[in-house]
Amino acid sequence: MSKRKTESTNNINREKLHDFCGAMYALDVLAGRWKLFILYKLEHQDLRFGELKQLIPDITERMLVLHLKEMERDGLISRTVYPQVPPKVEYKLTESTVALMPFWSHLEDWGNAHRKIHEKLDL
Repeated sequence: MSKRKTESTNNINREKLHDFCGAMYALDVLAGRWKLFILYKLEHQDLRFGELKQLIPDITERMLVLHLKEMERDGLISRTVYPQVPPKVEYKLTESTVALMPFWSHLEDWGNAHRKIHEKLDL
């Protein structure tokens, strides 16, 4: 997990935007190449790290660990550790993230439509 310099101009501007605009805050929390894909995989079931890695074979283990830690820190997912040997850890969406799910299909629809428009412009 990266540590941000609290007094950097970048961090100060990020915090100002978060305070000013909920959409900017949401996009910053969800930003990351694999985060939405991970959340999408957790939409219907709780999954272990190895299961997520199998479902997203192109992600590196380091990046998966990083994103899972960030998403847990930001309250997007919860991590449950079961007291057994070998250890069992499962990840699942939090209630807050489940509330976001209806918007995912709208975002996907917009993304698909925008991609088609953009592809036509590139011709």
